[in-house]
Amino acid sequence: MNLAAIYNTIGPAGCALVVVGCAGVYIAFRTYFYLALVWRNFQHGFLDLENTGESRCLRNNNSDNPLIAIVRDVVKTHSGHSQDIRAEVAYLFHRNFEQTTKSLCWLRLVAMISPLMGLLGTVLGMVRVFQAIADTATPDPAQLAAGIWEVLITTAMGLSVAIPMLIAYYFLLLKFKGFHIEAVEHSYRALELCQGSARHAHAVVPAVPVVPAAPAVKRTVANTPASCPVSPEPESA
Repeated sequence: MNLAAIYNTIGPAGCALVVVGCAGVYIAFRTYFYLALVWRNFQHGFLDLENTGESRCLRNNNSDNPLIAIVRDVVKTHSGHSQDIRAEVAYLFHRNFEQTTKSLCWLRLVAMISPLMGLLGTVLGMVRVFQAIADTATPDPAQLAAGIWEVLITTAMGLSVAIPMLIAYYFLLLKFKGFHIEAVEHSYRALELCQGSARHAHAVVPAVPVVPAAPAVKRTVANTPASCPVSPEPESA
């Protein structure tokens, strides 16, 4: 079966559904593998630094992983306090995962327009059937069958594309929301780690060496001999 026969069988709406379905499959698999790679690098990179307690490495980590970048920026911005962490993480999450957000939007669009394209194919097939009836008083059953076939096949194709794409969209969306929760939790943990390191640095003060005092010198006072009592001289007669 050549391309012309396929086009005559499924019609223009069916060809458009094939293109849209292939694009949806590509977007779904690319987004899934990207999120899996991000999570694996996050576990191997950031969690190891967090477990070792090296807060300086959290600030100086130059990884291009989006989750690590979010936590790193939160630590740099809120190192002295932990207020408005959720709002900051939401902003950084949207900025670092902008491409993933767009991919999910495109995937949802594919899931939404596929049934409509199938419905369009149904309408075009019915138009083809009624046109064949109107052209001849006794329509050719082959032409009617071709139009009815186009009606059924485009409807089935639209649903066959929409259902898997909708499942993939919600699966990836739940995984994506899980990333947001992980970013918030690890931001709090990283701040606690940095603040604990700062408190420990202030608490540890080097001991001042104690200089031993010089031994006290005992002064000995010489005993002066007691003055002998002067005996009175005998009075002269």
